[in-house]
Amino acid sequence: MGNRKEYGSGKKAKLIIEVLEGERTISEIGAREGISPKVISNWKGEFVKNAYRAFSATRDEKALEERAEKAEDKERELMRKIGELTYELDWAKKKSEEIEQRRKIRIN
Repeated sequence: MGNRKEYGSGKKAKLIIEVLEGERTISEIGAREGISPKVISNWKGEFVKNAYRAFSATRDEKALEERAEKAEDKERELMRKIGELTYELDWAKKKSEEIEQRRKIRIN
């Protein structure tokens, strides 16, 4: 039982492309790689079933990148505004304290 080999997605894709190119059969590739033809056939089914992703992923990734850039721009703008407001608040507090000090001096 513990002898199952794990194949990465890159290796699987390479083998399935080899099958799809038609130079070797699933059985030939299976014998060469020590993989059951049934397993390779299953991989081929998954590969073909998900082939559309090769074309949609690019647009989806670009859209995600654009949204991420917009979010980063928005975050930078908000951080700039927070800094500006913090500066103004600190200035207002300082002026308020100065006015309060002057008022106390006048009363005494």
